[in-house]
Amino acid sequence: MSSSERLSERLPGTWELVSRIDMTSSGRRIDEPSLGSDPVSLIYYDRSGHFAAQFMKRDRSAVPVDTPAAGQNNSRALGGYDAYFGTYSVDDDRGSVTQHLVGSLSRENVGLTLTREMTVQGDDLKIEVHTTTPQGEPVIRTLRWKRVG
Repeated sequence: MSSSERLSERLPGTWELVSRIDMTSSGRRIDEPSLGSDPVSLIYYDRSGHFAAQFMKRDRSAVPVDTPAAGQNNSRALGGYDAYFGTYSVDDDRGSVTQHLVGSLSRENVGLTLTREMTVQGDDLKIEVHTTTPQGEPVIRTLRWKRVG
């Protein structure tokens, strides 16, 4: 693998969310209620190991659904919005990124460590999050992003 193919080299940039799909282990698609299945989102990874992510429910006109707690390996949105930032490290061999949350909209998320499987092909980023519903049901969340900067 050349250095140009390494995740650590291809990941830095600004990414806009294209799709977000949650699937249970039985293959059933579910909608996560606090942000919905189609949130507006940007995520940034810089070359010095810092990142920031913001997610907003596309339609915030309805009364927001706040989950009492986030699922495993996940952060919690408030009022249809989630935002956090911190540092990250890449494991090129495993194709994963570990994010250390320094700041977050939800104070209980400060200090969390979240690991995601990632692949970058050209200007497309795929992130897989192994999480759970707030009730504990296992979910695989697949987020697809396009590079915008």
